[in-house]
Amino acid sequence: MNRLIALALLAAPLMAQNARDIVNEAQKRARADSQRYEGTLEVIDSKRKITTKRWTYIRLGSAGESKAVLRFTEPAEVKGVALLIHNHPDRASDQWMWTPAVARDRRIALQDRRTRFFGTDFTFEDLEERDVDRSSYKLLGEENGAWKIESEPKPEARSQYDKVLLWIRKDNYVFIQAESYSKDKLVRRLKYSDIERVQGIWTARTLEMHDLGRNSRTILKLEELQYNVPLQPSQFTLQSLRREG
Repeated sequence: MNRLIALALLAAPLMAQNARDIVNEAQKRARADSQRYEGTLEVIDSKRKITTKRWTYIRLGSAGESKAVLRFTEPAEVKGVALLIHNHPDRASDQWMWTPAVARDRRIALQDRRTRFFGTDFTFEDLEERDVDRSSYKLLGEENGAWKIESEPKPEARSQYDKVLLWIRKDNYVFIQAESYSKDKLVRRLKYSDIERVQGIWTARTLEMHDLGRNSRTILKLEELQYNVPLQPSQFTLQSLRREG
């Protein structure tokens, strides 16, 4: 066997393992018992019209075993609309949306996870957190001080995406970009910026999601961000969702 080919075959499993370890380390360094922030969203459509929304976000737990609630506070027509997310390490998240105008909650079906969340460029699926072991990884190389990694969701992840390309900074293991593909076509690009250390955790304070098909963007800015705040499991139930709404 050609020596170069033999070396390449030996290196391939190592690179795959390294890619998984890099993503795992990135999640590990971002881990916190809880999180709270206020978010400002600018939705910019293809005609450059800007719509501004605000929401509050709380999360208990981390990675694939967290629970989260996000609730719109502005403008008036969406105030009180909320989404409850229960993430799981081995399967897709459970999600429920509360609409105060009709005093009704509904479970988000798996087939609806690819739809846009309330006029933003984030889909319902984009709002869930996934355990590192729900995807397989391949290290593609390095670009501008970041690892470039290909992530392929495993079948049980039930994802709308065939693959996601990830860029993770080498100096602090922070995600700086994610490109999501469906049928080998780039459909969404998420950029992370304004990266700073918050309570010892390197955090992107600005996220920009670009829907390439619609040529629209949503810019999310994290304000009043805190980690390890006192939160209770009772805040992440349907009863709480209805009561707070």
